[in-house]
Amino acid sequence: MAGYLSESDFVMVEEGFSTKDLLEELTLGASQATTGEVAAFFVADLGAVVRKHFCFLKCLPRVRPFYAVKCNSSLGVLKVLAELGLGFSCANKAEMELVQRIGVPASKIIYANPCKQIAQIKYAAKHGVRLLSFDNEMELAKVVKSHPSAKMVLCIATDDSHSLSRLSLKFGASLKSCRHLLENAKKSHMEVVGVSFHVGSGCPDPQAYAQSIADARLVFEMGAELGHTMHILDLGGGFPGIEGAKVRFEEIASVINSALDLYFPEGCGVDILAELGRYYVTSAFTVAVSIIAKKEVLLDQPGREEENGSAPKTIVYHLDDGVYGIFNSVLFDNICPTPILQKKPSTEQPLYSSSLWGPADVRDCVAEGLWLPQLHVGDWLVFDNMGAYTVGTGSLLGGTQACRITYAMSRVAWEALRRQLLPAEQDEDAEGMCKPLSCGWEITDTLCVGPVFTPASIM
Repeated sequence: MAGYLSESDFVMVEEGFSTKDLLEELTLGASQATTGEVAAFFVADLGAVVRKHFCFLKCLPRVRPFYAVKCNSSLGVLKVLAELGLGFSCANKAEMELVQRIGVPASKIIYANPCKQIAQIKYAAKHGVRLLSFDNEMELAKVVKSHPSAKMVLCIATDDSHSLSRLSLKFGASLKSCRHLLENAKKSHMEVVGVSFHVGSGCPDPQAYAQSIADARLVFEMGAELGHTMHILDLGGGFPGIEGAKVRFEEIASVINSALDLYFPEGCGVDILAELGRYYVTSAFTVAVSIIAKKEVLLDQPGREEENGSAPKTIVYHLDDGVYGIFNSVLFDNICPTPILQKKPSTEQPLYSSSLWGPADVRDCVAEGLWLPQLHVGDWLVFDNMGAYTVGTGSLLGGTQACRITYAMSRVAWEALRRQLLPAEQDEDAEGMCKPLSCGWEITDTLCVGPVFTPASIM
């Protein structure tokens, strides 16, 4: 092992012990606490992160994964991914500092923000980060002046018109402008060593990757004509992080592999990278949030009564965090989070129209249109798939602090990570999908198996 992660960094759990079990213990302890405020907290299954990595290596054996730090910068995640040998894609000085603080060498860092502050370019130069991205003349000129020994990756625009988050509205050079940018780089004696793109988050069409890879091939040919030695293709991100996504990761991987075989065949001398965020962490994190207040609102509907003869009502529940904090996916991803009740209601309990609200303003609505049993102040609501763009955000208007994170990993997962040995492969199911995995990893064979693979440095 490289020594990034130790047993003191997480709770070691035995087989058969799930994230749900750990959550129940922690919520019970929080409810019984007599001092301090009751605050939302996360449980992070680091074993699930390890499993995702093995699945990635199996599905995309030619691609070296880099982790997008902005997605979830919690130390447990960074340490386990560093232990697995990933590189890190950083968007600013703070992220570069963070990963270098845990011992990640500069050779495994990409400064992947196409629009950077001059002071942060100088920071990258001082601390040995040499691989930087750009998509315009001004950015190129800034790097030429502040970091002349940098190796540049040209970020190209994609057709992300169907993606949930359209990054090409903000980043990426058009194909028409690429030759001009490459010529300017050559005149400035700046090396352009590769091409990157990003199809956008929530991309429903795997063929967007194929088209972008084809576009990158054209830019590689432009670069070769102009004397650039280009040897890096960065596929960016956009990979789904949850089971049941509209497009399965395996489908995307199949399209990518076919496109790579066509445009960048094995042995062509090009290093293939990808920058993944949601893929690694979304499903690994579960959050527990406490109800801090509630009120019942009678509905003005003449002639309508509930089954028990009372007037119809809706119940408004107030939580200690909201859409300006851990539930920001409501604003940015158009998601309606559905809570999991810690106490399973009986079939005889009536359900009421309910809504969940955060502590800030009138826009801080976490979820509406829910049908829930009668809940009480102090009850806990659990939300899964909460690992992406939730940790470290804090609630700017609600005044809440960063949520506590309890990391967990099973002994089986720890041994697989520690030895970098993968369990024997079992026959895949009919669809060839990676099987869901609890924190306990009840069966070793639920790991998706691939070749042992540790990325080397970039340069």
